[in-house]
Amino acid sequence: MPDSFAIHFLKAVYTLVSLYKQYTNLLGKMNSDEVDAVWQVVIGARVDMTTKQQEYLRLESSWMTALRLSEMAAEAAYQSGADQASVTARSHIQLIKSQVQEVRQLSQKAETKLAEAQTEELLKAQGEESSLPQGISGSTDAGEDPYLRED
Repeated sequence: MPDSFAIHFLKAVYTLVSLYKQYTNLLGKMNSDEVDAVWQVVIGARVDMTTKQQEYLRLESSWMTALRLSEMAAEAAYQSGADQASVTARSHIQLIKSQVQEVRQLSQKAETKLAEAQTEELLKAQGEESSLPQGISGSTDAGEDPYLRED
């Protein structure tokens, strides 16, 4: 089973989740240089996670191909009268399928947590931006900036 690749991918996702949470907690407490430094770490973590995710997905695809071939071999064994070999192969296939499903569920849970952390960061960043004095937040809407209105 692709345990080591899955574990590396899951660790990368949870590292990114942790970075987002730490960043969110520090919003409004950092200067622009510190924000840039944190974002460089976040970007590096995203690249690492994406690389590990691609490795994991390639391996999972290979495992699924191997499972299909194993199922065909088990069926061939059954058809040729090798019942015990067929039963043994099918029990191993079921074990691998359940492991693949478990890893998929863990991956989905991790990706959900990442999406939640990103959403929380965005909401807090928007809140921080809206609490800045007018003009600092970068708003250029003619309705909000009295210097751009046509009276």
